Amino acid sequence: MIFYHPRPYITSMIKELNDRTRQILKLVVDAYVETGEPVGSMAISQKLGMKLSPATIRSAMAELEDLGLLYAPHTSAGRLPTDTGLTVFVEGLLELNSLSAGEQKQIEQKINLAKNHSLTDVLEQTSSFLSGLSSCAGLVFAPKSEDPIKQVEFVHLAAGRALAVLVTSSGIVENRLLTVPEDVGPASLTRAANYLNSRIADKTLSQAAEFVTAELANDRTQLDALTAKVVASGIASFAPDDTGGHLFIKGQSNLLDDVTALEDLERIRLLFDALETKETMLKLLQATGTGEGVKIYIGAENKLFSHSGCSLIIAPYKNQDSRVVGAIGVLGPTRLNYGRLIPVVNYTSQIISKIIG
Repeated sequence: MIFYHPRPYITSMIKELNDRTRQILKLVVDAYVETGEPVGSMAISQKLGMKLSPATIRSAMAELEDLGLLYAPHTSAGRLPTDTGLTVFVEGLLELNSLSAGEQKQIEQKINLAKNHSLTDVLEQTSSFLSGLSSCAGLVFAPKSEDPIKQVEFVHLAAGRALAVLVTSSGIVENRLLTVPEDVGPASLTRAANYLNSRIADKTLSQAAEFVTAELANDRTQLDALTAKVVASGIASFAPDDTGGHLFIKGQSNLLDDVTALEDLERIRLLFDALETKETMLKLLQATGTGEGVKIYIGAENKLFSHSGCSLIIAPYKNQDSRVVGAIGVLGPTRLNYGRLIPVVNYTSQIISKIIG
């Protein structure tokens, strides 16, 4: 089941539409999603099997234009949906179907490819999967972990290279590649792991980073110099940064496919810049609201990315305590196939919740 509730102002606008204007709005939106081109009254009449005359359809289009749901890009041209028109249709009139058993299995298989690896691998796989499926950009936001630490290990890979492995109390595994002094061997790595496990078990990453940094700075440890460097590098690699989380983005180049003008290119460039900021990540998590289902932000209705000409479909994922801990989504042009992608994003968020729960 897809939890999705229209915003109050959308519900109010829908009440102003009759069956005829609702049907014509749907046909205009369908044509826009399929071709991106304006559609005229004659084409709409033909789609309806000539049940309504072009004159009647033009009158209904005029009503929709007065309501701010359609517009004419050129004189005597057909009509396109405005961003508000798209939002009204998607939130209030679009009929969503559940995914088939085959489609659900495909999503599960894609994500399960990384299930036995780290959470980072799972989220990166999810971002790539969403991008490939939608031909848009796949987004996955993972905020900093506040789960207590269960265990830390270091694995020697080669001279100057080691793998840090962190396991949280909820079973999430995180891996980080480390650059260490070339004369650091397995024995130093074992001492570093033993030191950390004796001091930071049951602490959060933030607490562990603060504790270890202070202890090393005050020289209160019995570690040799090489082991101390491993400890410092290891805890720093896992310590949360000031962005409050991490944003995985795959398929950004897909957003350039429909760009035909320099102003469009500039909007996409600004969007790329926005995706790199701390504020964007915070907004992505806030956009999930109470965590109840899918949220959709279209064009000018999209408060996350000003002037981007893009739409965002986003849903939260939760931990075993049913607390929202991150968000996944698809970012693309306003002519997204909403009917297909909303169920995909919704189901994918449920699978991620099961994996991390």
